Amino acid sequence: MVFSSITFLFYFLPLVLFSYFLVPYKLKNFVLLIFSLIFYAYGEPIYIFIMLFSCVVDYLNAIIIDKYRNTYKAKLALISSIIINLSLLGFFKYSNFFISIVNNLTNSEFSLLNITLPVGISFYTFQTMSYTIDVYRNDAPVQKNILSLSTFVTLFPQLVAGPIVRYSDISYDLNNRVHSFDKFYDGVYKFIIGLCKKVILANNLGLIWYSIKSTPYNTLSLATSWLGIICFTLQIYFDFSGYSDMAIGLGKMFGFDFLENFNFPYISKSITEFWRRWHISLGVWFRDYVYIPLGGNRCSKGRWFFNIFVVWFLTGLWHGASFNFILWGLYFGVILVFEKLFLLEFLKKLPNCIKHFYTMFLVIIGFVLFEIDNLNDVYNYLVSMFNLNNIIVDELFLYYLIPNLALIIFAIIASTPIVKIVLDRYKYIRIIVLIFGMILSTSFLVDASFNPFLYFRF
Repeated sequence: MVFSSITFLFYFLPLVLFSYFLVPYKLKNFVLLIFSLIFYAYGEPIYIFIMLFSCVVDYLNAIIIDKYRNTYKAKLALISSIIINLSLLGFFKYSNFFISIVNNLTNSEFSLLNITLPVGISFYTFQTMSYTIDVYRNDAPVQKNILSLSTFVTLFPQLVAGPIVRYSDISYDLNNRVHSFDKFYDGVYKFIIGLCKKVILANNLGLIWYSIKSTPYNTLSLATSWLGIICFTLQIYFDFSGYSDMAIGLGKMFGFDFLENFNFPYISKSITEFWRRWHISLGVWFRDYVYIPLGGNRCSKGRWFFNIFVVWFLTGLWHGASFNFILWGLYFGVILVFEKLFLLEFLKKLPNCIKHFYTMFLVIIGFVLFEIDNLNDVYNYLVSMFNLNNIIVDELFLYYLIPNLALIIFAIIASTPIVKIVLDRYKYIRIIVLIFGMILSTSFLVDASFNPFLYFRF
């Protein structure tokens, strides 16, 4: 079940809200847990048991860590939690990838496993691991109520595509959250903004990209190639940030305060700044649980290079079991190293428009690596973007650009803080946005045959 569906908007969500606010306070977590399991089971009922197994594993290990703090038993419990969680993630997400590598390297014919990737496993695995790690570090209190911990792990607003919510951020809210009309209203507003991003902008931009992507790359003009990947760059932002906004909005409706996951990354003036604004919860997770424990930048230059390499290799691999994702991660790792060594100082001397162009140029190139999974196709698409001997502009470019020009211009404007500033300054407009945003989004959904969520595959 996805948020941008008629089933969720007009059947599931009203039923959850009615049930949640009908029951006494002490039963609210139970209601959330039951409906979160129903939400997950709607698509993959068998994989509920994998998620619940993770809950039990981390519940028991955290209890052991708390009971035997500062002993080898606590360390063994932490190691147990990490190994079990990563083993589950590795089996379902990476086993066929590694079997394919072995087959290619050894000319073997090992059969691929007939398994599918459980939706959201990359997200909830990181959440459950962060819980036991935080308890071990004494950064979060142990949760002795398995119902409360299971509610945290399975909470449907952020279950399948984030943001990655750390236990320490909502441990208090789990049993002490406050509900108010203002908070609920803010949640509804945030949700509808995210829904509009997803349904009105991301889906329609995606239609342009998928049409261009399905065209043989050697027939694309230079302008069409750039138009296609720019549309994807806008699509993935509005798709993922829209989902995050909906998740944050739903959280507010139920009394939770999830941290923002995007902060207008396309206004960045360096790749370093971009990654402080893009998928913030993932970047913070890798910083706190991988980069800093490895030594961060408080070490020799050689070790620092190694730390950066590990973090960005894992960041790429987290996104998918494919070489293009690994290459995408390492691509940004190399750029960040260069920026740290000398590029940031050089960029400070340049006008803001040049810094912004530099950043978006590299981001757009990166999304070619991200979106196209075959490396030969990646090469061919990049050639079509930079081959000056190619046709610059053709009829196909005009065919896609002219009817969609207003959409693309508005999407570019909406990827900056301009719209938010206007809505925050003139708050009476919010009511209009709520009403017409919901009506327009629903009208798109009724006739929609194209409604993917890009980050569901991760």
